[in-house]
Amino acid sequence: MEDRETSDGPGGPQGLISASFNQDTTSLSVGTKSGYRLFSVTSVDKMDCIHEGAECPDVYVVERLFSSSLVVVVSLSMPRRMNVYHFKRGTEICNYSYSNNILSVRLNRQRLVVCLEESVYIHNIKDMKLLKTLLNTPHNPSGLCALSVNHGNSYLAYPGSQTIGEIIVYDANNLSTVTRIPAHDSPLAALTFNASGTKLASASERGTVIRVFTIPEGQRLFEFRRGMKRYVSISSLSFSSDAQFLCASSNTETVHIFKLEQHSPSREGESPTWGAYVGKMFTAASTYLPSQVSDMMHQDRAFATVRLNMFGLKNVCALSMVQKLPRLLVASSDGHLYIYNIDPQDGGECVLVRKHRLFEGDEVPQEAQPEEEEPEDGRSLPPSTSPSYAATVALPSNPPSSTTLTGYSEDGGAEKGDVIPEHEFAEGPVCLDDENEFPPVSNQTN
Repeated sequence: MEDRETSDGPGGPQGLISASFNQDTTSLSVGTKSGYRLFSVTSVDKMDCIHEGAECPDVYVVERLFSSSLVVVVSLSMPRRMNVYHFKRGTEICNYSYSNNILSVRLNRQRLVVCLEESVYIHNIKDMKLLKTLLNTPHNPSGLCALSVNHGNSYLAYPGSQTIGEIIVYDANNLSTVTRIPAHDSPLAALTFNASGTKLASASERGTVIRVFTIPEGQRLFEFRRGMKRYVSISSLSFSSDAQFLCASSNTETVHIFKLEQHSPSREGESPTWGAYVGKMFTAASTYLPSQVSDMMHQDRAFATVRLNMFGLKNVCALSMVQKLPRLLVASSDGHLYIYNIDPQDGGECVLVRKHRLFEGDEVPQEAQPEEEEPEDGRSLPPSTSPSYAATVALPSNPPSSTTLTGYSEDGGAEKGDVIPEHEFAEGPVCLDDENEFPPVSNQTN
């Protein structure tokens, strides 16, 4: 899944600065004042800390490549420098410096994209060679961009205007512009691709309407209304792995889940219902109403919702199959990961099943940790005969020393550190299994 970033500044729990999910939502990366942490999110009852890095402080960008040991880190102390680590070996693969502050980083098995305020850099992730620099892009202070996790197409989406919600879709494999989509009337606030890169969801700064487009055609496929009463700031969008659902979180207390389904007309001979009559009435009436009102009447509402016990805090959400059931994961700047059950048939209000602390021993206000939702600290886990993957890699390592700073150029690649392992990448649109070398944390149930 496309990962999303949230920040709370140095004042969060233990200096929580950022949080993001990896491409297939099996891992959560957290940036802190002291470094960064990687967690496994493949189990409901247990959240293993896979690795804790202290190579640099004040990490505000941390992105992991699927379940591999490759992680990209950017620190507030050196915001123009990107470090690429092999965290299992404790070595630095390479580092790059840029002309301005790095705002976001996106990666798949083929490309690594670095977004600055008015430029975008596209690297070949295999050797970190700079392939293309998109200069003078529209002013993008939040570093908004999305990269398809499907390396077969590697579509890149970023704002095409500072004043309206235009999207530029760029082919990062063939290094050419694919299409421009007039998505919204106001500037963009959120973008995400589905897993195959065939759908793109977007939201504007108003936060009332979320639209889904076909890629590469750029045709509008779905339109969902998040709300009508107030404008909100959409902090994250995320598709489910099968692209049947789309979730959206904001600075309000509600997370919305939309179902992507085409409404087929009722079959002949089928008994008409009151709902069908009402639907026909609205459809007929919409032809006589202004276009804005007509569009509103055709917009779908949320299929399921989650009411968070917080308001105004930034968060990032993701839809994932955890232990063979659909779940909603919400990582919040209050220092917790919330896991909710989703009813894929009837929707409705989602049920909180687990709440995990991202930092053990934090002093959290009592109202933020209800006893019925927080696992007991004294609960003992059954002994394990063999160490898990998390136990084998969560070992202290010496921070890699770096005395030289690698610059960027059109034909400059990685100049120091380890060669990136071949098995983590692809030369073409093939399905890779990097878990053979870097297995994920095994699922454990109590």
